[in-house]
Amino acid sequence: MATLRALECLLAVLDAGSITKAATRLHMSQPALSHQLAALEREIGAPVVERLPRGVRPTAAGRAMADDARAALLAAGRAVHAGREAARGSAGLLRIACAESMTAGLLAPVLRTWRRLRPDVRLALTETTSADTLARLVEAEEADIALGPRPTRWAGHTVVIGTEEIVAAMHPEHPLAAGTSGVTFAQLAEEPVVGYHPDNGLGGWLDTVAAGHGVTLTAVTRTRQAATAAQLAGAGIGVALVPTTALTSPFPGALRRLQPQLTREVIALVANPSDTLVRRFAADIRRNGVPVPEPITAELQS
Repeated sequence: MATLRALECLLAVLDAGSITKAATRLHMSQPALSHQLAALEREIGAPVVERLPRGVRPTAAGRAMADDARAALLAAGRAVHAGREAARGSAGLLRIACAESMTAGLLAPVLRTWRRLRPDVRLALTETTSADTLARLVEAEEADIALGPRPTRWAGHTVVIGTEEIVAAMHPEHPLAAGTSGVTFAQLAEEPVVGYHPDNGLGGWLDTVAAGHGVTLTAVTRTRQAATAAQLAGAGIGVALVPTTALTSPFPGALRRLQPQLTREVIALVANPSDTLVRRFAADIRRNGVPVPEPITAELQS
């Protein structure tokens, strides 16, 4: 296959009308340039220029190649430029996977900053309700970085972002809403709970935690999304155990901490820690931390 250097030599000769002038423009020796042309002619099986007493002129084959050769060199130039910009972290494509409960609170502020400061970086987002699915997306090279709770299996690079709290959400007039201490799992054993669909890994984890307290949670309905579980609980359907990152402010219900307090680690799964875009994004996510809206924090402390 013709090399970009050979195509560059062909265009230089066609533009200059002389091998000598073309070699000077490319800072090459004439024999080296002639060698590139000869290789190109062997590739296509025909001469690309006709040697004249003074200079050269293109053959039909040379003219036929000219437009596509220019396009190839321009495309190569754009590719190199894009690579350099990506290496500097100022352009390229960053594929992000995120636990759906964390998109608004954890991810959105950093995305907003990146869109303002790095408008040439394209950001592709995939949301899921399973930490293990996040790990599979990174392992399958379908995501460059994944944000969420720690999966059951992950052997790659990890960046710890922080922790998030799991709290009990309920209707404002629910009996547990009037308490001053945290809600225990023993109390939840007697309550209808807004649970999670099996696709959402949060549900299985909470069932395991409850079992550790000798309790089986009874779900009256199930949803795939933590934000929806919180809204259903606030409407009086039952008590929901939700991450604080999934709560909206103001929350149309009551919130109580669990006793003992329940938290889980929030991490970033990184496919290639040496990638500039990934490294900078992970650093910004970690610097921003796991935010909880102040009204939510105030309600939990009241």
